[in-house]
Amino acid sequence: MCGRVNIKTNLDEMLRAFAFAQQNEEVDRAANQFPRYNGAPGLDYPIIIRDVIRDATQPVFGPVFKMARWGFIPHFATARNEGFKHINARGETVATNGIFKHAYHARRALMPITGYFEWHDILGTGKNKQPYAIAMADDAPFCLAAIWQEWRDPVTREDVTSFCIITCEPNAMMAKIHNRVPVILRREDYERWLGGEPDPGDLLTPYPAHLMKMWKIDRKVGSSKNDSPDILDEIRPEDLFE
Repeated sequence: MCGRVNIKTNLDEMLRAFAFAQQNEEVDRAANQFPRYNGAPGLDYPIIIRDVIRDATQPVFGPVFKMARWGFIPHFATARNEGFKHINARGETVATNGIFKHAYHARRALMPITGYFEWHDILGTGKNKQPYAIAMADDAPFCLAAIWQEWRDPVTREDVTSFCIITCEPNAMMAKIHNRVPVILRREDYERWLGGEPDPGDLLTPYPAHLMKMWKIDRKVGSSKNDSPDILDEIRPEDLFE
């Protein structure tokens, strides 16, 4: 699974990296929330969706940035904390799962990040886990495959946009530490993923291992309260069990 990400740039840099998507004031207002070195579910992130392009002379759909909460809130939920149960969706079943299938067929999204974290269960007991940071080999920002939807709070009547990340089996590098990984999309597939095709399931595959890197980091990443640049520092072998 994927339960933590990082956006180590400021928001302007991230938006420029994906300049094909239109900005809006809602996203601009979130600038003071980034960089975010240890991003957890329940927080709002800029995602890219297919929506009406602002200021077009006629209604035109295209890629647009939108702020959304990580944790997919099902349409039947009675409270927004239901989203914490659905931070990921399995690529093998997302097209048929009753919670996710409608969003998958009609409301797909991109989640831009600079990296994510995963924990290796060293002894297989769940008691001794070593965290790793994962990124592109060239440190470039990239996008995870996601789905999104709107949910109206029955008490406050507030509309909440939420999303979850789609996962798949790991590539050779990631298989050394975990049996699931987030789906990373190639740039040439962004348009197709966001488009009107109902089931681009062939895109839900592991990203090439030779284009990625991972390194061991300190266990303090386990608390989302720790949100500083040194979260990403590689630890020395002699520090592993201090």
